[in-house]
Amino acid sequence: MLKKAQEAAKYIREQGIYQSDTAIILGTGLGKLADEIEVDVSIDYKNIPHFPLSTVEFHSGKLIFGTIAGKKVLVMNGRFHFYEGYSLKEVTFPVRVMKLLGVKNLLVSNAAGAINLSFPPASLMVIDDHINFLPGNPLTGKNHDEFGPRFPDMSRPYDPEFIGILEEIADKNNITLNKGVYVAWIGPSLETRAEYRFIKTMGADVVGMSTVPEVIVANHQGMRVAAVSVITDLCDPDNLKPVDINDILRNAAIAEKDLVLLFTELIKRL
Repeated sequence: MLKKAQEAAKYIREQGIYQSDTAIILGTGLGKLADEIEVDVSIDYKNIPHFPLSTVEFHSGKLIFGTIAGKKVLVMNGRFHFYEGYSLKEVTFPVRVMKLLGVKNLLVSNAAGAINLSFPPASLMVIDDHINFLPGNPLTGKNHDEFGPRFPDMSRPYDPEFIGILEEIADKNNITLNKGVYVAWIGPSLETRAEYRFIKTMGADVVGMSTVPEVIVANHQGMRVAAVSVITDLCDPDNLKPVDINDILRNAAIAEKDLVLLFTELIKRL
């Protein structure tokens, strides 16, 4: 894995992408932030050695390097998921490459369903903590000391200072920003009524199918992390209706402008 990450990083540098302190991973239906970038370089994932390919139709599959708010950023427009058939090491491979490219801060977005029914669709939640309910951990197997320690601490996987800044930005701009716990579910099937009740009992506020593996690896590598979920639907087991993907994408699009503002203003301060 280390050799493959080094080969991918070497190729990316050869395309004109140099060090950026901050990287962003964009989730389902949340590609508009890419429009805010003054693009220097854009690379299709298929051209990067050892990179997985996005198989989800709402993920574009491009690595973008450019400027946001006067700062150089590296953006993954499209991510990978366990449910696509990738291992957790493959899902998190790009985060390993980011480390070799000098990235220190990782901002993550995702679309999620609200277990906490006080979080309305098209609103935002900054992630304060998470529960890994995926069948494994991306750190199992041989540990590469070049990346981080064998037993990384996960007491605060989401940077408290970053959370505070995001809350301050939200308050200043009249954006409702909830705070809570994200659980990563396997997918791709959505949850049953009984599973939603179980997730609520676990203490989660929202449920999704991503983010946690990347955050674990980022913490392993000593990166500072902030993550925001866009609430796309309510997961009410007592009033559960079939989900329409068009409704999910519509709610993501409504909230996206606020997410773009939050991330842009945070980047200014990094």
